[in-house]
Amino acid sequence: MPRYVAFLRAVNVGGRVVKMDWLRSVFEDLGFSNVETFIASGNVVFETRSGAAAALEEKIEKRLGVELGYQVPVFLRTTAEVAEIAARRPFDEEAMREAKAFVVGLLKDAPDAGALEAAMALRSEADDFRVVGREIYWSCRVNQSESKFTNAVFERKTKLAATFRGISTMEKLAGKYSAAAN
Repeated sequence: MPRYVAFLRAVNVGGRVVKMDWLRSVFEDLGFSNVETFIASGNVVFETRSGAAAALEEKIEKRLGVELGYQVPVFLRTTAEVAEIAARRPFDEEAMREAKAFVVGLLKDAPDAGALEAAMALRSEADDFRVVGREIYWSCRVNQSESKFTNAVFERKTKLAATFRGISTMEKLAGKYSAAAN
C-alpha cells in the first residue's frame, strides 16, 4: 500500500494553530491508515490504497477547508520521493558550505517556463535557487529572517502555490519513513 507524506501549507503559522491529534483524526476519517504526524508544522504520513496523488490532494484540501474555514494547500509525495528530495544536493559543495539554510519548496507540478523564469529572478547575493521537477531548492547565505525571500514572495512572483521545509526535516522524514522501511 502506498505511503505518502502530506505537506500542508498554512498550518501552525500566523496564528492558525492546528492540534496534531485532531489532524490525525481528520486523515483517519478520510479513510487513510497508519496515520502519523511529524513535528507540528503540517506533515502527515499515511497509507492508502489509492495511487492517484492529485485526487488525494484535492480530497484532503477540501476536507481541511471545510473543517478549518480556510484554504490549506496540500502537497503529496511518496516516502520514496521524500528520500530522493532529501538526498539531492543541487548546489556545489562551496555553496552548501556557505549556506546558513538549505530549504526545499514543494510544488504541485513542475513550473512552466514563465514560472521558472520568475523563480530564477528572485536570486540575490543572499539567495540562490535550483528547480528539480516539482521541487525548488533554496540556498540562503544569511539567516532566513534577513532574507527578502519568503513563501509569499515566491507565490506572488511565480503564481505557484508552494510550501517550504528545511532540509533537516526532509532528511528526518526520509530516515524514519524510507522506502526500505515500507
